[in-house]
Amino acid sequence: MATLVLHHQTSPAQDAEALHQAFKGWGSDGKAIIAILGHRNVHQRQEIKKAYEEIYQENLIKRLESEISGDFERAVYRWMLEPADRDAVLLNVAIKNGPKEYNVIAEIASVLSAKELLAVRSAYHDRYKRSLEEDVAAHTTGHLRQLLVGLVSSYRYEGDEINEKLAQTEANILHESIKEKKANYEEVIRILTTRSKTQLVATFNRYRDEHGISISKKLVDQSSDDFVKVLHTVIRGINDHKKYYEKVLRNAIKKFGTDEDGLTRVIVTRAEKDLKDIKEVYYKRNSVHLEDAVSKEISGDYKRFILALLGKQD
Repeated sequence: MATLVLHHQTSPAQDAEALHQAFKGWGSDGKAIIAILGHRNVHQRQEIKKAYEEIYQENLIKRLESEISGDFERAVYRWMLEPADRDAVLLNVAIKNGPKEYNVIAEIASVLSAKELLAVRSAYHDRYKRSLEEDVAAHTTGHLRQLLVGLVSSYRYEGDEINEKLAQTEANILHESIKEKKANYEEVIRILTTRSKTQLVATFNRYRDEHGISISKKLVDQSSDDFVKVLHTVIRGINDHKKYYEKVLRNAIKKFGTDEDGLTRVIVTRAEKDLKDIKEVYYKRNSVHLEDAVSKEISGDYKRFILALLGKQD
């Protein structure tokens, strides 16, 4: 379930006018910006952008970028984008930032549905005039390239059918590849980039039943090279994306110096989807409410905006 709390909207034009008023004077009125944009759904936000441009003959997102700054600006900028376009931006940033953010590529490609990922690929093409696969391939090599290109170009079957015999066979293939730490991961890549998520979950469950340990925990015991890190992200994202996102949030908050990018990415991308469920997983795992944990780590308008998306009322 979503955490976004919608407030009554009279009209997109009135919201546009209120935002314009918030930009006047010395420094913008962050609270006014949050009161509007932090309580509008994706359709309403697009209507506000359209109305603002019609009334004031300027792009609202560019105006926001010039009026606010830092983590607050980055969070609002990403929030204002349509979901597919937002993911395209996140992917482009991750590609440019190199191996330390390849997990973001794996995250997006493994969590999104086939249709959502197809929309992201189209948005990426429109925004950057290159294909997503082209950029991923240009910045990676070897098995990492094969895995990431395979993930972003995949169009998985999304039915509920499970082939139990295949799950057994492919659980064994995964086990042998990980156990022996082979340099040849072609079969692992094939399995993870072509099978349906339902089939893969069955394979991961069979792996756990056969070997007494989850495949993701087994990978943690292996060398922490870039390929294995991405492999771990893919498996966790497919197996249980809510638990995966909880860990991203936990790591972002516990990190020495909060990882604002990770925190923002999860909250902005999931606030209109299943952030309420992720919050519940976080509480069960940490015995503290996510809002309370976040409140201790960040401040100012950025804090107020993030808390608004988390559903915390003023």
